[in-house]
Amino acid sequence: MAWVYLVIAGFLEIVWAFFMKKSVGFTLLVPTVITILTMVLSFGLLATAMRSLPLGTAYAVWTGIGAVGAFSVGIIAMGEAASPMRIVAALLIVAGITLMKLSSIDT
Repeated sequence: MAWVYLVIAGFLEIVWAFFMKKSVGFTLLVPTVITILTMVLSFGLLATAMRSLPLGTAYAVWTGIGAVGAFSVGIIAMGEAASPMRIVAALLIVAGITLMKLSSIDT
């Protein structure tokens, strides 16, 4: 169940990163509230997952999901550049997340 919590926490990190950008430096109320709520939920689920997962694995996977997810949302929803080098970098992060999961197969 810890992995489920961790993945959900990672996806919530994508949500709060997106709405943080949309809040324009926390000057818009609704995106700011969404940012704070999803941030709290994301951290709470990460903390719950860390009860049984190693710190390094849990944190690396959480930040990796958030990084690749925010990168993808930036390209899809915000028109950011999708250069070959940026895509390769994102794929390397995904490879790292996969290796972290495989190295923690017993947990």
